[in-house]
Amino acid sequence: MTTTPMPTGTAQHLPRAAVRTLAALIVGGAAAILDTTIVTIALDKLSTDLHSTPTTIQWVVTAYLLALVAAIPLSGWAQSTFGGKRAWMATLTIFVIFSAASAFAWSDTSLIVFRALQGFGAGLIFPLMQTLAVQAIGKASTKVMATTIAAISVPLALGPIVGPVLGGILLSSAGWRSLFLINVPLVAVGLVMAWRLIAPDAPRAAHRTRVDLTGLALLIPSLVGIVLGLSNVASDGGFWHTDVLVPLILGVALIMTFVVWALRRGSHAAVDISLLRLRSLATSSGTLFTAGATMFSGMFLLPLYWQQVRGDSVLTAALVLVPQGVGALLARLVASKLAAQFGARALTTGAFLVTALATVPFAVADADTNGWWLGGALFVRGLGVGAVIMAPMMVAYADVEHNEMPHATMLTRITQQIGASFGVAVVAVVLQNSVATDVTAGFQTAFWWLIGITVLALVPAIAFRRESLDKDDSVTRG
Repeated sequence: MTTTPMPTGTAQHLPRAAVRTLAALIVGGAAAILDTTIVTIALDKLSTDLHSTPTTIQWVVTAYLLALVAAIPLSGWAQSTFGGKRAWMATLTIFVIFSAASAFAWSDTSLIVFRALQGFGAGLIFPLMQTLAVQAIGKASTKVMATTIAAISVPLALGPIVGPVLGGILLSSAGWRSLFLINVPLVAVGLVMAWRLIAPDAPRAAHRTRVDLTGLALLIPSLVGIVLGLSNVASDGGFWHTDVLVPLILGVALIMTFVVWALRRGSHAAVDISLLRLRSLATSSGTLFTAGATMFSGMFLLPLYWQQVRGDSVLTAALVLVPQGVGALLARLVASKLAAQFGARALTTGAFLVTALATVPFAVADADTNGWWLGGALFVRGLGVGAVIMAPMMVAYADVEHNEMPHATMLTRITQQIGASFGVAVVAVVLQNSVATDVTAGFQTAFWWLIGITVLALVPAIAFRRESLDKDDSVTRG
């Protein structure tokens, strides 16, 4: 296998070129991160203005999510074929073109189509941002890797805070079209910064790969089928429905076929799953699956609790969740010190335990529970949620070569996205089956299930090597 020569020594500080790259990536990716949370608040308004039904307009979100998942396996090929900088700028361009198109949609059908194409761009943005950031720092110490991961994940922490609030303000003052137009100036700045700050990296012949058409034909429909099936669970209230079972069964069958194909193809597969032989990547991927389930099922339940149990508006529900976002942001800012001091296993298991314990107040809360008490619990929960993905994202690249990083990123992104869909599906089914007789009791039951999912997440986290994040370890072999 051809690898990139490693620089001698281990970087202890972020190189200036890496800082410039990270700045461009964060600004460029911010719009896509905001977009994942900013539109949901407008579904009722979209249904009214576009003369649609709630079931149809929900596809504005679903189509975006399915396209996002479908695009992930193409990110590695795009980078190896066009180079990281070109692929990044092209991806931002796709995203902003269809953001603008969504703003001028004239019907529910046109908006769903434009949102799907916008989601395709976002699906390329996230893995490219992660891969380019890690590649930019080369061979790095734990502190540098932690700082890098914390930097690119700051927008992820800010998205749930800023997105719903900004969406509510824009929706009430400028209309739903402004939710999409806001992306245009953000991405424009990101494109200028990418052009000026990211070093050109024309694809090298040794690392340029031919597109694995067979692998993509198996993998993309499998991911779409699995995520679509799990998404339909929430609307159907159970797994035993045709529109749930058919895409799930087909998706699982296709992904099993892809595994057989990819193992034969090795590094030439659309996604090199043979890299999962590396303990660092395998344990990180498993942990990110459970982290996705924990994080996104909480994001699903908590706003609904404030709206349906306490009777708050959508915007108020977004505002009261700000303490959780603040806690998540703070956890990311101190992640480098925590990682170096306690190691991957202790940091991740501790984060899951904090998240589980801070969810308990909601499992016993009712409409009259003190809001300040719940706000404090949300802040503590944010500390846990903000830390759960830090160590897995750092450890994932511990034994991965420079040219293998796109494949490692795709594996972690895919597992996290499927985990997120699985977690939301489970708590949605529990909630729908429990609220029929008593809304408050139904939410309490759903929160206990969320706590159970979080505790189960400890299993893959415990598999981390104790020494994975020792202070002097190099965590990449770039």
